[in-house]
Amino acid sequence: MSGIWPPDVGGPASHAPEVAEFLLASGHQVEVVTTAEAAPATRPYPVRFVPRSVPVGLRHLRAAALISGRAKENDVVYATGMLGRTTAACLVARRPFVAKLTQDPAFERALRRGHYTGSLADFQHHRVGFSAGLLRRARDLELRRAAHVICPSRFLAELTSGWGVPPERVSVLPNPTPPVPPLPDWAPGGSPTLAFAGRLTGPKDLGVALEAVAACDGVVLRLAGDGDERAALEARTAELGLGGRVEFLGALARDEVLGLFRSADAAILSSAWENFPHTLVEALAVGTPVIATAVGGVPEIVRDGENGLLVPPGDPVALAAAIRRFFAEPGLMERLRAAAAPSAERFAPERVYGELERILEEAAR
Repeated sequence: MSGIWPPDVGGPASHAPEVAEFLLASGHQVEVVTTAEAAPATRPYPVRFVPRSVPVGLRHLRAAALISGRAKENDVVYATGMLGRTTAACLVARRPFVAKLTQDPAFERALRRGHYTGSLADFQHHRVGFSAGLLRRARDLELRRAAHVICPSRFLAELTSGWGVPPERVSVLPNPTPPVPPLPDWAPGGSPTLAFAGRLTGPKDLGVALEAVAACDGVVLRLAGDGDERAALEARTAELGLGGRVEFLGALARDEVLGLFRSADAAILSSAWENFPHTLVEALAVGTPVIATAVGGVPEIVRDGENGLLVPPGDPVALAAAIRRFFAEPGLMERLRAAAAPSAERFAPERVYGELERILEEAAR
């Protein structure tokens, strides 16, 4: 089950097809349930969908019914999204499900719906409003019903155990490196260039990145992605006088994102909080070091001074200092670039998906 699917852009939209193809090649029967704007492209396995044109409440009911019906014909359900619908559907179908988390789903929903404005850490234990509290309780009940919960970082796994999921039913499986297409070699020279890829949303705190770039003469920032913060970020770009140095590229296909990272001197991530951002693995996989905030699972990917530089969140002065250091310190860029791709080898897909296959088979039994 996946809430998004190609041509959608985002981690789950990349992850779900890769898992399906791996399991199919390993001899398993596979089918997919998702939501989509239009009928998804044909695959070597069934992809069933609920149109997003259906009103939200009815769409959720139809998705739950579709998941339940398909679950009865299969041994185990793997949910990369639609957690509430999957929980209800598998309860009706009497089938186990394995949930993959990319974030705290209750926190994300509370932020998106305006029920909460604090930090991820405070959301876990502090008093919250009625609506946010309901989201928190729903998350706990849903995940406690899962046969297994997969988290891409130790950071999120520790949070999950705090929601009442037994630790023995929680595994850390990092997001794997992507298949890297043929790409032009990176060539030094020209304007110093940073690249970002992801959703343009509040938690990414891209205003901090813009302020940092404004403090670094001549540095160019190229942003791939879209989201509800785009208009505000474009306005802030104009306020800072960055019109000639910041480029909004819109949503890009995955291979285009990999090409963007390859052509940049470094990837940048200014997030206020993160779980295990897949874009950092993508950047490292194509040999591009990272300048990022040390939040959530980021330090599990980026080792400060080895394959990138880490700074505190919410601090444009510190981020600007790291950017200037990256470009000015003799030999630093070359050393970090040399270590980038080798540091991503521990995220090889064969290892990650092989362990996922084992977890799904165990849940099915």
